[in-house]
Amino acid sequence: MFAAFAFAYFLSALVRAVTATLAPAFSAELGLTAGDLGLLAGAYFLGFALMQLPLGRALDRWGPRRVVLVFLSVAVLACMAFAVARSFAALLAARAMIGVGVSACLMAPLTAYRLRLGSAAQLRANSWMLMTGSLGMVASTLPVQWLLPSVGWRGLFWLVAGLLTVATLVIAWVVPRDLPATGGHEVERFGYVAILRQPEFVRLAPMAFFVYGGLIAVQALWAGPWLTEVAGQTPAAAARGLFAINLSMLVAFFAWGLAMPHLARRGWRVEQLITWGLPLGLGLLVGAVALGPLAGAAWWAAWCVACTFVSLSQPALALAYPAAVAGRALSAFNLVIFLGVFCVQWGIGLMVDALGSRGWERAMSFQLSFALLALGSTASYAWFVWRGRIHSRQAG
Repeated sequence: MFAAFAFAYFLSALVRAVTATLAPAFSAELGLTAGDLGLLAGAYFLGFALMQLPLGRALDRWGPRRVVLVFLSVAVLACMAFAVARSFAALLAARAMIGVGVSACLMAPLTAYRLRLGSAAQLRANSWMLMTGSLGMVASTLPVQWLLPSVGWRGLFWLVAGLLTVATLVIAWVVPRDLPATGGHEVERFGYVAILRQPEFVRLAPMAFFVYGGLIAVQALWAGPWLTEVAGQTPAAAARGLFAINLSMLVAFFAWGLAMPHLARRGWRVEQLITWGLPLGLGLLVGAVALGPLAGAAWWAAWCVACTFVSLSQPALALAYPAAVAGRALSAFNLVIFLGVFCVQWGIGLMVDALGSRGWERAMSFQLSFALLALGSTASYAWFVWRGRIHSRQAG
C-alpha cells in the first residue's frame, strides 16, 4: 500500500517542481516574465489549495482509495492538456487542473496511515512519503534536463500523463478496497470551524503558511532563478544545484523516518524538535539574503534541510484530532501550506518585476523579496513559541 501511494506522490512532486528546471525553456519559447513564471508555477498550488476542503470531506466520507483514483484521473487529463496548450492562458488553466488532480496524492495516504497505523509508524510513514516527494523533485532536475533535448517539455508532460495512468492502475490493484470510510455523526458534528479553532491548528497555521509554504515555493521554483540570476550560474549548473538541493531533502526525510519512532519512544515531542531546530533555518535564510550571489546551491540545500523540522507538524496535527476527521484536519492544514506556496511563489515574482521596473538590479530585487519571506517566517515562529507558552501556562 505504501509503495503504491508513494509512486503517485513521486509523480505529483515531479510535476510540481519541474517548473524550476523548465523556467528557461518557458521564458525562451513563450517570453514569460518573472511574474508570469511565478503565476504559472503558483497556479498548480492554487488549484491544489482550492480542492483541500472538499477533499477532506470526501476522504472522511468515502475513504482514501476511491477518492485518490478519481483525482488521479483528472491529473492524467490535465497533463495531456498542458502538453498541447499553445497559449499562456491555456497553460495556466491546465497547470491549475494538474494541481487539482494531484491534490489527493499526499492527503489520501496520510489519512490511510492515520486510520491504520500507530503514532510512531505514522511519523515514519509521513517522513518517508515526503522523502518520496523529494525523490520526485530530484527527478525534476538533472533527469529532466537530460530528457529535454530529446522529448521537449511537451513530450515530458505526455510521459508524465502515461506514468500517472500507471500509478492509478497500481493503486486500484494494490490498495485494499476495505479501507474504512469514516463518515457518520462524528464527522458531521466535527466540521471545519471546529477544526480551525483547535489550539494546535491556531498555533501551527502561520508557520505552515510562511515556513512550510516558503520552503516548497523556493524548492519548487525560485531556487532555480536565484542560482541563475543572482548567483550567475548557467541553466545546466543551476539544474545540478537543484539536484543537490532535492537530494539533500531526500536524505533528510529518510533520516527523519528512521529517527522519529525512536525519538517518540524516548519522549521527544514534535513541538520541542520544531522549537529547537527551526531557528537554524531562519538564520540560514537571513544569511542567504545577506550573502546574495555567494549563496549557492549548498547554502540553499542547508536551508531546506533545516526547514524540514516543520514537516513534523503534519502527523502531529493529525494525532490531535479523532481518526474519523483525519482527512478534514490534514486537508485544512494542507490548504494553509499551499496557500502559502501560491502567495510566496507569485509574490516573489511580482516583487522582483516591480523592483526591476524601478531600476533595481536583478540580484538586489531577489534579495529584498527573500528578506520579506524571512520576516514572515520569523514572525510565524515567534507566534508558535508564544502560543506554546500560553498553552503550557493554561495546562499548568
